[in-house]
Amino acid sequence: MKSIRRRFTLGLVASLLAVSLGLLQLSLWLIENGLQDTLQAHLEAEAEGLLIAIVKGPHGHPQLDTSRINPSYQRPFSGNYFQIMLPHQVWRSRSLWDNSPDWPEQDGLGQKPLRGPLRERLITYRAEYHRAGMPIIINVAQDYTPILNSLHQVQRWGWAVAGGAVLILLLLLGYAMRSALWPLEQVRRQIAQLQHGQRQQLDEQVPAELQPLVEQINHLLVHTDASLKRSRHALGNLGHALKTPLAVLHNLIRREELTQAPALQHSLQEQIGQIEKRIALELGRARLAADVLPTTYFDCQAELPGLIRTLQMVHGQAIQLDWSAPENSPLPWDREDLLELLGNLLDNACKWAGHRVKLNIRQETEHWHLQIDDDGPGIPPRQRQQAMARGIRLDEQPAGHGLGLDIVNDIIMAWHGRWWLEDSQWGGLSVQIELPIRPAAQ
Repeated sequence: MKSIRRRFTLGLVASLLAVSLGLLQLSLWLIENGLQDTLQAHLEAEAEGLLIAIVKGPHGHPQLDTSRINPSYQRPFSGNYFQIMLPHQVWRSRSLWDNSPDWPEQDGLGQKPLRGPLRERLITYRAEYHRAGMPIIINVAQDYTPILNSLHQVQRWGWAVAGGAVLILLLLLGYAMRSALWPLEQVRRQIAQLQHGQRQQLDEQVPAELQPLVEQINHLLVHTDASLKRSRHALGNLGHALKTPLAVLHNLIRREELTQAPALQHSLQEQIGQIEKRIALELGRARLAADVLPTTYFDCQAELPGLIRTLQMVHGQAIQLDWSAPENSPLPWDREDLLELLGNLLDNACKWAGHRVKLNIRQETEHWHLQIDDDGPGIPPRQRQQAMARGIRLDEQPAGHGLGLDIVNDIIMAWHGRWWLEDSQWGGLSVQIELPIRPAAQ
């Protein structure tokens, strides 16, 4: 789980539910205990009232004065019941009719509700008294079902109110959390703008908790930019410094003394050419290091028409150059690097094309696909790997396709892409390039 918001939300929901459940259960338990205490007091008073209703009869025998008891005991199945046990006599309320519940055997409030005559739940109370040396046991019971129904209704309402309160709290806390995390969202958007070359640094007007992070990122960007500029400048200065000695060497190998040794002269020319090529290659690689910094992305609609016009001016109007690319979908790579990549490949295609060259750029599920087709002589399958090898230039041979493009290979490898050669739809060569949707620098 990587999302702070999701982690915080789940923890908050779990905490609120646990607290709400605990408080609700505690409240219901307190209410139920309070009701039981009230019922116990009520049933105790009923038992004492029944004790008072026991009076002496005409012959000195005890009898129950029905005028002193609750009238509900006289109504069948009223929900109020009693049983009075004397040593030689048992009185039951008329409300029991012919039923006799399993009365408790211990004094006090019954631990478990009993089943009444109508299968209702009864709460019972048992008390033992002594009058005139005679033990008297009084059991009273009351229907507990209406109270339980009310308690269940209170429980349902409690759950509804608790659920509503939790929902409102979650909405309020969600709003507060979004407000608190909004600076992080702003930083994320600014980093995305960095990746798209729309800004060079992050805004430092952020909360105190993010200030050190933003400052360190900005410091890293400045330091990396300065280091890359120093490296590129150093290589540029080196290349510029070597131009003069190389020019002198070019003049020296044309001197009369060396013309008399053509093999030596040719060898020197070849080695000087290799040095110049190596310098150009390393300067190109140094510029590629800019890919780790925020760059300007390649807008096909804005950049390709100018590139096509330039190539047509170089190779003439006899070559038909076509291109297709999705609109409003800038390629997420450095503009200068992609211009060099496409410029090299299209230039080579134009050199060997008969009449037609086409560039097709399309976005697929996991990568961008770049395809350059021409109607030239192509390259035999057995020579294609050699054409893509480092330092090989088949355009210097009598037949072949000019693809000695080390810098093109370096650009594609730097972006974690791949490229290969196929037959084009017109019988020439087709250069296929796949670049991942997210560049390696991201």
